[in-house]
Amino acid sequence: MKLQCVKLYLFSLIASVILITPLQPACSEVPEKPAYGDALIAGSIGEPSILIPMLAGDSASHDVAGLIFNGLIKYDTDLSIIGDLAESWNISPDGLVITFRLKKGVKWTDGVEFTADDVMFGYKTIIDEKTPTPYKEDYLQVKKAEVLDRYTFRITYEKPFAPALSSWGNLVVLPKHLLEGKDITKSELTRKPVGLGMYKLDRWTPGQEVILESNKNYFEGRPYIDKYVYKIIPDPATMFLELQAGGIDMMGLTPIQYTKQTDTDIFKQNFQKFRYPVFSYTYMGFNLKHPWFKDKRVRQAIAHAIDKEEIVDVVLFGLGSPATGPYVPNTWVYNSGTKKYDYNLDKAKKLLKEAGWEDTDGDGILDKDGKEFEFSVLTNMGNRSREQTATIIQYRLKKIGIKMNIRVLEWSTFINEFIDKRRFETVILGWSIGIDPDQYDIWHSSKTREKEFNFVSYNNPEVDALLEKGRRTFNIEERKKAYYRIQEILAEETPYIFLYVPNATPIVHSRFKNIKPATIGISYNLHKWYVPANLQKHRMEQ
Repeated sequence: MKLQCVKLYLFSLIASVILITPLQPACSEVPEKPAYGDALIAGSIGEPSILIPMLAGDSASHDVAGLIFNGLIKYDTDLSIIGDLAESWNISPDGLVITFRLKKGVKWTDGVEFTADDVMFGYKTIIDEKTPTPYKEDYLQVKKAEVLDRYTFRITYEKPFAPALSSWGNLVVLPKHLLEGKDITKSELTRKPVGLGMYKLDRWTPGQEVILESNKNYFEGRPYIDKYVYKIIPDPATMFLELQAGGIDMMGLTPIQYTKQTDTDIFKQNFQKFRYPVFSYTYMGFNLKHPWFKDKRVRQAIAHAIDKEEIVDVVLFGLGSPATGPYVPNTWVYNSGTKKYDYNLDKAKKLLKEAGWEDTDGDGILDKDGKEFEFSVLTNMGNRSREQTATIIQYRLKKIGIKMNIRVLEWSTFINEFIDKRRFETVILGWSIGIDPDQYDIWHSSKTREKEFNFVSYNNPEVDALLEKGRRTFNIEERKKAYYRIQEILAEETPYIFLYVPNATPIVHSRFKNIKPATIGISYNLHKWYVPANLQKHRMEQ
């Protein structure tokens, strides 16, 4: 899952440490010159579902669409906001009016010029009640949107909205000339998009690969790498074998692959690997409409039965940290003082007994009202860390008399048939979160419909009010108070058990140059990656 409505806010990160472990050979004294050509083949466990950003809720779709579409603004490496399609902008003193001045001469990949009409069309599309998108809420805050001229777009808010500037990322810019008057959900652009980005779609072979080719007219400069290939390999072990065999150039390593299996001379000579913290967390979520999980004592008991340190050590090999809430450590909004659930089986058993669960027949499984405490947890195929996490939790819960079954599902089936339709008891999933702390779409009680992100059906009036308060002030201290309190409530009510914050651990073949890790990752400057001519592996037909 990915909360991809890109949230940006002007603040400084208290501590974001980039840990970089290069495995490439020592650099030559003679600088290697950038050259056009070659292909980057990246392994992916998930296949995109749709390639229009506002309709996509999964990471695989956003990873691909993010290379095809652009927004008005984006993140810089220091997490400040800079222009993307916007040349500049003005914000009124009261913060209610933003006027964007767009870059001129930018063209869609079909040759038609991008204008403010495309932004207006995207805005109207995302707020349309017929558009099935989980990202609508931010744009419903706009009181008035105006096209002042071909290159000027203005929005006016009725009341302060802290994530206002940040919300104009890559969700709302669409080609009006291709989509006007059409049902966006049925458009061929969902699988054959026309964008403004550094790459454009060449072909998509379902279940196998998505091939992108460079946009030679990209407004920030033609990418050096001619082709970007997403090779779909659901099993990380198989993907790793492909990496070793030269079938792929880049993948996200599992913890054991990062710490153990790449510690060889071959990898040190031929690959470069990186490690850095990411804005994401993994959690165990409860269906709060399930009769057993309506009782917070049951949820708290399960939290006490899970040893998060064990999961970080055994599953992540230390490449991460325990999670305690919906924000990652070392950011200004993170509340380190929230209630913690230490690993304590006695506390867990006591809470379960208070909730009416006891082993009355001596078979080792708790029961209540004639029913044994047995449930299933769902997670997605291809994510070994989540599968292993589920296995550890299963083992720990057995010690307190709870039988937990594990079901591992193909990603699209998992989301479309189980998450969207609320056909689950518990899930193990992850959120990729925005920089801005506004998480209205995940926690507000109004966001529980199909395709929306509050699929656990969490409902707390105080949290609703605090979410509203946090987005209605530009004062960072007032926002901090609201989000600190939200974390305290979530810690007490445990709609999720926040498990861990993982590190990103990508590996890239050493022939690719100019990779510069930053707080926002490694792919932000992908169009500037290159392979020297003498090292190029793939020759593309012109």
